Amino acid sequence: MTDDSKLILYTRPGCHLCEPVADMLERLGADWRAVNIEDDPELEQRYGLRIPVVYCARCKKELPFPIREEQLMALLEGC
Repeated sequence: MTDDSKLILYTRPGCHLCEPVADMLERLGADWRAVNIEDDPELEQRYGLRIPVVYCARCKKELPFPIREEQLMALLEGC
């Protein structure tokens, strides 16, 4: 996968809801990276308290919280 096809997990430090999603991404062998929304005012305004959000830059789809493993598998297969 190229860098622009990675999944992005929008998160912030200490997000207890984000940790299980990161674990699911790892378990599924996804090519992903975490992005701290606090580092970007635009992302913080956009996502605020809606995190975690998984975004696929390749197919431009988002999975907002709550995120189930079946949803992640479908995203991985579809993108």
